[in-house]
Amino acid sequence: MQARIKNPVVLIPGALQALLALDKSTEAAELPYVTRKLIHLRASQINNCALCVDMHARELKKAGEKDERIFALAAWRETPYFTDAERAALALAEAGTRLADRPDAVPDDVWDEAVRHYDEKALAALVIQIALINAFNRLNATTRQMAGAWG
Repeated sequence: MQARIKNPVVLIPGALQALLALDKSTEAAELPYVTRKLIHLRASQINNCALCVDMHARELKKAGEKDERIFALAAWRETPYFTDAERAALALAEAGTRLADRPDAVPDDVWDEAVRHYDEKALAALVIQIALINAFNRLNATTRQMAGAWG
């Protein structure tokens, strides 16, 4: 396989820096790094973004995550490996990724469960992170960026 074009964020000056600045802006919120990477990996699985699946699985491994958590993420509802807060973040990430799959894109019960675990600033960071990974997924999947090509 081969990418269709170079990564769009490399071709357009300032694009990658803008996306990375958005990512960095959420660091002040109390949203754990591992939670961010779990939602990145889960959204990337849903969106079939090979580059991001590879990258975020490796980031989780580097952060000390156990293989069973990484391997079972696609079936997180059916496993005992995730905390209630992580489950709330994953449910919100899935809803925010699959907006067109239901009439009520992000149901109140999904939002309310996230509210139980995260304050307003962390929720804002979570929503930004979900939007950001979906943007990266769409850039990479559309242009067929290759796993391992990120560095």
